[in-house]
Amino acid sequence: MAAAVHHLRLVRVLPLPPRQSPLNLCLSLPLSLLPRSRHLPPARVRCSSPSSPLCAVEERDTRDEEATHFVVVTFYKFVPVEDPRTEVARHLHFLQGRDIHGRIYMNEQGINAQYSGPHKDAIAYADWLRRDHRFCDLLVQISPALCDHAFPRLKLRYKPSLVQLEGGSSHLPLVDPSMRATPLTPSEWRERLEARKSLDESLSKTAGDSSGRKLLLLDVRNDYEWDIGHFQGAQRPNVDCFRSTSFGLSEEEMDSSDPLNGIDKENTDILMYCTGGIRCDVYSTILRNKGFENLYTLKGGVSNYLKNEGSAGWVGNLFVFDGRLSLPPATYKPVAGAVAAADDEEGSRSCSELGRCYACGSEVVELRHRNCANIDCNRLYLCCGWCVEELRGCCCGGCTTAPRLRPLLPAHQRYQKWHLYRHLDQGTPSSSSSVHAHA
Repeated sequence: MAAAVHHLRLVRVLPLPPRQSPLNLCLSLPLSLLPRSRHLPPARVRCSSPSSPLCAVEERDTRDEEATHFVVVTFYKFVPVEDPRTEVARHLHFLQGRDIHGRIYMNEQGINAQYSGPHKDAIAYADWLRRDHRFCDLLVQISPALCDHAFPRLKLRYKPSLVQLEGGSSHLPLVDPSMRATPLTPSEWRERLEARKSLDESLSKTAGDSSGRKLLLLDVRNDYEWDIGHFQGAQRPNVDCFRSTSFGLSEEEMDSSDPLNGIDKENTDILMYCTGGIRCDVYSTILRNKGFENLYTLKGGVSNYLKNEGSAGWVGNLFVFDGRLSLPPATYKPVAGAVAAADDEEGSRSCSELGRCYACGSEVVELRHRNCANIDCNRLYLCCGWCVEELRGCCCGGCTTAPRLRPLLPAHQRYQKWHLYRHLDQGTPSSSSSVHAHA
């Protein structure tokens, strides 16, 4: 009994010395011995005194984290560049030692860039470019990467056309703002959408008013992009590559696949949109030459709209041409509570407008494309979970017997080069193949 009493005295918790607070006690210990929160690392422990050493640790760690987390940056600018090859060399020199992957193209008409990297390196490049008076007003768009790079490597070079277009784009008057569509800010675009919706409801779903003016919403993207997300009321494009876009160019009197066929060019306002804005700027110069007068484009594209206005008028996700493939609107402008619930309800009412499983036609749960496991097909398609397993990652039954099959990958992963799969057992999935290929 005495031994037990003696033991209890040994484990008795002694009070802290007078005027000694827990915070002061922690500050007297090495940082490695500071207590760790279950939910937050030590650098996230808030302190009440800005001069406290804990505050200094927190601020420094926050800056370090911001500098190293990966982001995706996109921008473009049409502006005369006298010696683009020399400019490419300057850009390559600046990026030496910086961890940047992506596609950066330059020519006599300007620059088009999509790249990923640690926040510090990614922003440093954009800031450096903005110091050039020709690019001082550059609209730089930033979104979070999934984990690290969204592109496999860096391609920074001279390219005759900044976008893929049949016949090229070097002959188009891209550097003349008057030949491009009139840009609308995201708020102005939203006002136009709401006005169009009101007209549709009041005039039996016709986009016009008593003065005879009409409004047409034109999606200048590909059909598979429309399938996972688009503005309500926009017709699905009948193209799978921007290179072959031919809106307004049809010679036939009746062409249901061309939303611009037969419209009143003088009395129709055409609202064009794409992911980031560059395709609309390019294609609007073609439409100008075809006599279309009232052309408007969404400044910064859908990504800029989602960042500033949220998902109002938008259905689904946004397709992006990097390893992420599909981004929900909340990526650009997070919402919470009742607003998020309302957006989800609106999205569920409009899900019938989105693409369906390519194999069986059923609704898909995840709005994310995959490539067919048959490398000689490589179709980019939507697929339901059942068909993914049943067809082993192929788009149809015929592809399942193809001689060059790649393994079934999780939806968030993308295929790499064929030589990595050539000697694999075709029935065994590979867990090391990551998202780093451009569809």
